[in-house]
Amino acid sequence: NQDNLDCLMLSLEELFCSVDDFCEVFEPLWQRQLLGHNLQIRKRKRSLCLSEVMTILIGFHQSYYRNFKKYYQKKVQTQWQTYFPGLISYNRFVEFMPDTLIPLCAYLRTCFGTCTGISFMDSTSLKVCHNRRISQHQVFKDVAARGKTSVDWFFGLKLHLVVNDKGELLNFQVTPGNVDDRKPVPELLQHLFGKVFADKGYISQKMFKELLESVGVQVVTKLKRNMKQRLMPFGDRLLLRKRAVVETVIDQLKNISQIEHSRHRSPVNCFVNILCGLIAYCHQPKKPGIAMEDNLLCSA
Repeated sequence: NQDNLDCLMLSLEELFCSVDDFCEVFEPLWQRQLLGHNLQIRKRKRSLCLSEVMTILIGFHQSYYRNFKKYYQKKVQTQWQTYFPGLISYNRFVEFMPDTLIPLCAYLRTCFGTCTGISFMDSTSLKVCHNRRISQHQVFKDVAARGKTSVDWFFGLKLHLVVNDKGELLNFQVTPGNVDDRKPVPELLQHLFGKVFADKGYISQKMFKELLESVGVQVVTKLKRNMKQRLMPFGDRLLLRKRAVVETVIDQLKNISQIEHSRHRSPVNCFVNILCGLIAYCHQPKKPGIAMEDNLLCSA
């Protein structure tokens, strides 16, 4: 109805203002850095500016469409024509998408939440093709790899996430599917503090000690069955049960923001899709979180 349409337009306007304010600061700095590295780029004026392209890409992950082509042709070109008067054809727009990779990375950093001292860490698989088509797949031949989850083998990438107790994104990293979950941890946690709660796949006594000494972050996990039991503060035990927060975030990223599908025809556009999905999640007004009573128990 019209009320829902008005709410959507207001959301679109707010999104565009946020992206456009960022681009006004970022683009001149980006151009100077490229010139400093003697990289010559054509400055041919386009009918759509960078902030408009980024807004359309992020808007897809906030919509109910599951296919970007249908979204662009039925939503953007039909209903948003007045908001984007310089709209181009779908094929031409797809050619613009790789140019947004670096700006989207920088913009996502501005959307991160603030570390509260209580964080949750996990990883998830991003399949790029069905297992039966792995031998025939060529698009991600030199980027993706075979990996294993607790459920099954897959061919694709891994998304590593860290969120705070409010469900806000603190850091992320994308790796090939065969990378151990513990490898990206030092880089993921280098700007955080306090305690990080994770599953048993992150157990590493050497890594725990190095993180505590160098970064000041304590990683808390459950123990495996064959490990010697040790005493754990009651607050930590309670917060380990709340690790479903990061699992809920991953579920929303996959089922609402659509960061995973097997229709990619370019690795760069795949990463653009992942970044836009993460940004769309960061702009969600309601995020999964835990009650403040748990924070008090942890600090007690």
